[in-house]
Amino acid sequence: MLPIITLEEHFLSKASLKSLSKKTAGLQQLPIPGLWDMFTEAGPLRIQHMDAGKVSLQVISHSPCELSPEQSRAANNEVIEAIRSYPTRFAGFAVLPVEHPEQAAAELQRTCSGAAGVRFVGALVENHTEAGKYYEGPEYDILWQKASDLDVLIYLHQTWQSDAVFEAAYNSSTVPDLVTTDIPAYAFGWHSDVAAHLLRLFGAGVFDRFPRLKIIIGHFGEMIPFMLQRIVRISGRWGNARNFQQVWNENIWLTTSGNWSLDPLVTIFRNTKKDRILYSVDYPFASNENGLKWLEELEVSGLVSKEELEGIQWRNRAGWMHRN
Repeated sequence: MLPIITLEEHFLSKASLKSLSKKTAGLQQLPIPGLWDMFTEAGPLRIQHMDAGKVSLQVISHSPCELSPEQSRAANNEVIEAIRSYPTRFAGFAVLPVEHPEQAAAELQRTCSGAAGVRFVGALVENHTEAGKYYEGPEYDILWQKASDLDVLIYLHQTWQSDAVFEAAYNSSTVPDLVTTDIPAYAFGWHSDVAAHLLRLFGAGVFDRFPRLKIIIGHFGEMIPFMLQRIVRISGRWGNARNFQQVWNENIWLTTSGNWSLDPLVTIFRNTKKDRILYSVDYPFASNENGLKWLEELEVSGLVSKEELEGIQWRNRAGWMHRN
């Protein structure tokens, strides 16, 4: 069996538990047996589930939360201890205090430079702050510059809409509460929101100012592959130094994270380089076992060669998996 490396694999630290939003705390109610135990543990239980899905190495990805700089540091230190305990099984994405760009850049430096004793491979950040602020403004240039200087990846991960956006776009008194919860989150809204944020970064010239910036987005590219030709055509009038297709080819990676269908790959393989596609599970919200079944289906589907499958499973991230 080829090695398997997964990237969007969530963890909730002790440092974050005292300040969880009601929505994040409400994840305990999802119908996933043992979810909270899996979510809040980074040790033997996590290894057991990795083994069940033949995962060789997991990049622990702290669940996006609105953490203070002090909480972010403490949360990352918990991940550091997990990596030290299982150095051949775990790597880490840092959680950053994104509401404070300068301190976010400083924490990225601490965790990814080796100064903390373990070298993280980048950071996974929530798609916007709790108040709904995105990261295309000049105040975030310090973070993008630091990520470029360190040559590490930033995983742009979905998060709950701000109260204002939820009320304006999603709240409804005519559908069941479960539907009102699912549509703006797991079913649709999270993913379209990440796509819109990536377009904001592009439109604001972030990739012109930082041409070596590396961004990962999940869930088969958060809908962008299916709109890519239209996005490229319309954004051509925005005046960027490179068009969106070039940025997509050179600056963006996408993961599979919990989408266990082969159908989207038919489109993705036509407009996205296969070396930009990375297998991920979205643990503990998706299972490593189901991910393994999907990989086995992909292997016999005829969609990929043996070498391309190897790339998706692990080799496509080998160049930037700098770990102790």
